[in-house]
Amino acid sequence: MPPERASEATSKPGLGTGPILLFSLAAAVAVGNLYYVQPLLNEIGREFAVSDGTSGLLVTVTQIGYLAGLALIVPAGDMFDRHRLISWMFGACALAALCCAAAPGFVALAVALVALGVLAVVAQVVLPYAAALASPEQRGEVVGRILGGALVGILLARAASGLVAEAGGWRLVYVCAAAMMAALGLFLHRLLPAETAAPGGSYRGNLRSVFRLVTEEPVLRQRIALGACIYACFSLLWTALTFLLGSAPYEYGEGTIGVFGFAGLAGIVIAPISGRFVDRGHVRLATTLFLCALVASWALLLAGRSSLVPLVIGVVVLDMAVQGAHINNQATIYGLRSGAGGRLITGYQVSIFTGLIVGSALAALSYELAGWPAVCGLGAAFAVLALAIWARTGGAPRGSEQLAEGSERGQDEDAVSAVPPFD
Repeated sequence: MPPERASEATSKPGLGTGPILLFSLAAAVAVGNLYYVQPLLNEIGREFAVSDGTSGLLVTVTQIGYLAGLALIVPAGDMFDRHRLISWMFGACALAALCCAAAPGFVALAVALVALGVLAVVAQVVLPYAAALASPEQRGEVVGRILGGALVGILLARAASGLVAEAGGWRLVYVCAAAMMAALGLFLHRLLPAETAAPGGSYRGNLRSVFRLVTEEPVLRQRIALGACIYACFSLLWTALTFLLGSAPYEYGEGTIGVFGFAGLAGIVIAPISGRFVDRGHVRLATTLFLCALVASWALLLAGRSSLVPLVIGVVVLDMAVQGAHINNQATIYGLRSGAGGRLITGYQVSIFTGLIVGSALAALSYELAGWPAVCGLGAAFAVLALAIWARTGGAPRGSEQLAEGSERGQDEDAVSAVPPFD
């Protein structure tokens, strides 16, 4: 171990099991705010007398808010005391959720969801905070557990939202979410350890370094393009699926629609498998397999228009393909340049939420115009595009080669010091 790493290891006791679980819970609850609305679209549309296409835009505006938060708030997180910032952001999330529950009309609900999306980026403030507190030996494990918590949050948010709405209406979902976030904000403030490093860095420098990394790293640009395409598929499915399951021949209620979210278990199962592919040097094989599975999933989903079995299989295959490719992308990106993991992932996260926004908007529009076959056609087109991008750029340098290039180029001070390393 180099002397500087040895010094860091001895100076940090690391995080215990309790704080790690609390960080994971925080990530799960924060990310869940983006997905509560998906099983509720039919009920909200009926209450406010809007079409499927219009109600589907609620998913889009929530994701637009999150994208804005990623671009503007997350880089600023390194300039403030994150221990306090996280608590305040959860409190603000609770207020935004209460505004959703009390919304008197569709436009007011949309505005409140934008605010909730912006504040939900607290999940991306939690991650570097935990990494900064962790010892070097446990940093990878801590980050992995928090990302796993975010996946669980996505899974449970849809299921819980649908079940709560069926029992007490869609507004109750946001009342419960507000209570949960307010309580969690208090727990985090009282129980999490304080950050030892003094906050600092330049806001403009943090933003500028993200753009610089995108222009300098071809593998990052490749994975950004793949991430946007695969998450466009993800959003197309989960936005339009609510409309399909709420109409003939299924005509399911919100509770049953929410239970479909448990298909996300496939993503949790595939996560360690995808990680092992990367660890053993099979990045290209894994990426190819996941993208081919993504293409195949849309054929199954099309057959599921009137048959439940291929629909369920298609949902599971798509979720496995998306989560497997996503973790493959992140593992590849983390190895590109030492000490820049946070900013590399920021660039990637912006791309995947751009894909989510495009996917949800197209899902609502295409379903309203031409139904489920149009959604499946668009999804297949995005999947084929991802496969074509991979075939065209699959020969880009591997992470280790990029790391060597980054060391030769050197790193600007404002690009290195702003974000704690995840590597």
